[in-house]
Amino acid sequence: MSNHQKRLSVPKSWPVERKTETFTVKAGAGPHGEDGVPLLIILRDVLGVVDNRKEARYALAQDGVVINGESASDEERPIGMFDILALPDREEYYRVFPDEGGRLSLTPIDEDAAGSKLGKVINKHHVPGGEIQLTLHDGQTLLAGPEYATGDSIVVTNDDEEIVAHFEYEEGALVTAVTGTHAGQIGRIAEIQVTAGSAANNVVVEQEDDDGFETIEEYIVVIDENFTGGDQE
Repeated sequence: MSNHQKRLSVPKSWPVERKTETFTVKAGAGPHGEDGVPLLIILRDVLGVVDNRKEARYALAQDGVVINGESASDEERPIGMFDILALPDREEYYRVFPDEGGRLSLTPIDEDAAGSKLGKVINKHHVPGGEIQLTLHDGQTLLAGPEYATGDSIVVTNDDEEIVAHFEYEEGALVTAVTGTHAGQIGRIAEIQVTAGSAANNVVVEQEDDDGFETIEEYIVVIDENFTGGDQE
C-alpha cells in the first residue's frame, strides 16, 4: 500500500498547498479518522522544524515530539482537533484548533495548558459494573459519572485522564464550528432547534461583531473562554 496521498484529494482540514506538488504523506492509522493530519506535515510544512522524513524520524527517536502527553514514534500518526503538541526541547507547546476556513492550525499555549486537552462527548453508555463510559470525538474513552451528556465538552488531563473541567452543551454556551462553511467561527448558542426524526438538530449561534450563523449540531463544539483570547468575555 502506498504511503503517499495526492494533494488534490486531501481533506480540507489539512494545512497543505494542493497545487505545489502532486503527492504528500498519507496519514497512518489512529485517531480523528480521515481528517487527521500526518505528524510529518505538521513538523515539516507547518512548523518547519524538520526538512524531511528522515529528520522527523530522528526527532521522534529522541523523544522530541509529545502528543497529548505521550512521546510520538510514528511520523504518519494523525494529528487532529484539540490535540496538544509539545516540543519540549524547544519549549514550544501548541493546541490544534480549526481556523476560519476549516484548516487545522496550531495555537501556541503555555506548558501548564499543555497538560490537558478538550474533548467533545459523542457517546455515553453503561458498561459492566454499572459505570458509565464516555467516548470523545477522537475515540478516547474514559469512565465518568452520570452528569456528562452527549454534546458536552470536558477537559481531561493527559497523565491520568482526570476530568478537570466540564462545559455543558446548552443555550448560552460558548462554541466553535469545527467543520462546514463556518469552521473556526466562535460565538454563543442562541437556540438549539430539535429536528423530528433522524435529521440533524440545527444550532443558531450569535456573535457580538457579526450576524451569527446556523449549522448542524454535529459541527459544534463547546469550548472554554481560554480558546478565544478573551474576545468573547
